[in-house]
Amino acid sequence: MNAEKTSKIPVALTIAGSDSGGGAGIQADLRTFAFHCVHGTSAVTCVTAQNTLGVRRVDAMPPEAVVAQMQAIAEDIGVIAAKTGMLLNQEIIAAVAKQVEALEINNLVVDPVMVSRTGAQLIDDDAIKTLCQQLIPQAVIITPNRYEAQILSGFPINTLDDMRAAAQTIHRNFKAQSVLVKGGGMQGNARGVDIWFDGNCLELLTTQQIDTQNTHGTGCTLSAAIAANLAMGKDLLTSVKQAKDYVTTALAYSLSIGKGQGPVGHFFPLLRN
Repeated sequence: MNAEKTSKIPVALTIAGSDSGGGAGIQADLRTFAFHCVHGTSAVTCVTAQNTLGVRRVDAMPPEAVVAQMQAIAEDIGVIAAKTGMLLNQEIIAAVAKQVEALEINNLVVDPVMVSRTGAQLIDDDAIKTLCQQLIPQAVIITPNRYEAQILSGFPINTLDDMRAAAQTIHRNFKAQSVLVKGGGMQGNARGVDIWFDGNCLELLTTQQIDTQNTHGTGCTLSAAIAANLAMGKDLLTSVKQAKDYVTTALAYSLSIGKGQGPVGHFFPLLRN
């Protein structure tokens, strides 16, 4: 059972991988939680050796270790909202899905980390199947990028109309309460535009486009910001809109570090000085 959820301090849980470069994964999630004045807890699923140039090595945590982390947090501190990121393999996905149900974690944001923004598949087909069947149906929102939405919908996505159709198809097929198809990997007038659908309301969400190559961790940051807003008691669509605004500003203050793709500026008020 999830512990008492009426703490004066909102608590959010990230279930994701560690990014040694600090731009994405657990590190980005905890920064995002802290920015929103939400206490961040974590269950590490894997450890990566990576920097701004790419990933060199990935080591999975045993599923039992991931479960133990989730149980320790829920039974003592409690979880008002949670998000999942890189779950890496079928065994970890199945274990996480089982614990989300057992611990009664209701405000679950699923960032279905299956395919990168460049189109590279990150987990195998069996893991994708388990994610779709066991975890996504428990989500209050799923946040696929263009390529993940193509896998989940079963058709190519090249236009805003394709994105709208994908959001509705994913919602119908996988039973998540809502779907946010992200347009960060799109071109033309669809670039940076997200499509929201909750079974009734279909909305096109736009913000200012930021011209920067330093976009590492945007997907992690968006889903973490949604979870943080939910932990603070905001409704789902408000949480999504405010999270999108946060990411846009963080992109405007993105960090030019390393020799490759730098991360967004999670603590942009400090960077302004």
